[in-house]
Amino acid sequence: MRSQDYGRDVLAGPKKRKVPEVAAEPGVVVEDPASGFCGEVVRFEHGGVVLEDRHGRERLFPLLPAGFLLDGRPVTLVRPVAAPAPGRAVSASGSVKVEGLRARTARDGRIWVEGLHDAELVERVWGHDLRVEGVVVEPLDGVDVLAGRVEEFGTGPRRRLGVLVDHLVAGSKESRLVAEVRDPHVLVTGHPYVDIWQAVKPASVGIAAWPVVPRGTPWKEGVCAALGWGETWEGWRRVLAAVAGFRDLETPLIGAVERLIDFVTEPDLDRS
Repeated sequence: MRSQDYGRDVLAGPKKRKVPEVAAEPGVVVEDPASGFCGEVVRFEHGGVVLEDRHGRERLFPLLPAGFLLDGRPVTLVRPVAAPAPGRAVSASGSVKVEGLRARTARDGRIWVEGLHDAELVERVWGHDLRVEGVVVEPLDGVDVLAGRVEEFGTGPRRRLGVLVDHLVAGSKESRLVAEVRDPHVLVTGHPYVDIWQAVKPASVGIAAWPVVPRGTPWKEGVCAALGWGETWEGWRRVLAAVAGFRDLETPLIGAVERLIDFVTEPDLDRS
């Protein structure tokens, strides 16, 4: 099993500063501060970016917030949005829409998310892509049941599972539960946010920042109380309505979902 958390964040600390987003166009030269590897962008793979150094060596890096240095300064690399050909529409995820789409037969593989809100947000942004690829997204009702559900599902080379987990950071309850799953046909990715709501950019929702919720208070209830949003269903309606596309989401969530789609739709799955 492969899993991904997001512990390397140069923004961590009491004083956070805005780090610019830079389109990862081919030829852009950046440095990975953790390893010192410096190279130019050559392509994307599995939701990450491949850099090539001056000796021709290539390495794959995840698209983490403030994960690279450009001219010595931290930047967040993001996928460039290619201008569509004249008359070509773009989906909410930034992909070119397939006109007259008829959804393909669903694959045996699945993408699991923690709850209904996660599923609705993924559908809102990646729904078109998922129907093109025949991928079904299902809510788990919590990561606590993950190990048992994987065993019941019965994975295989043509029956892969991708799992999206909230708050997947080192030392969290979620990271311990994910570690119990040891299956080469399961890929777990995640984001560092307490809840999927928090993966929506505050500016898109019309707030300066997500409120800090006191320990012991359910996060959604605490947010709605602090912002005067009423019940949690009313708060979620506000959050979901604020998302028009991938630009309204934080980079860790975008990368996590795209890696899952890549994993369950790898070309070898369609070979006889």
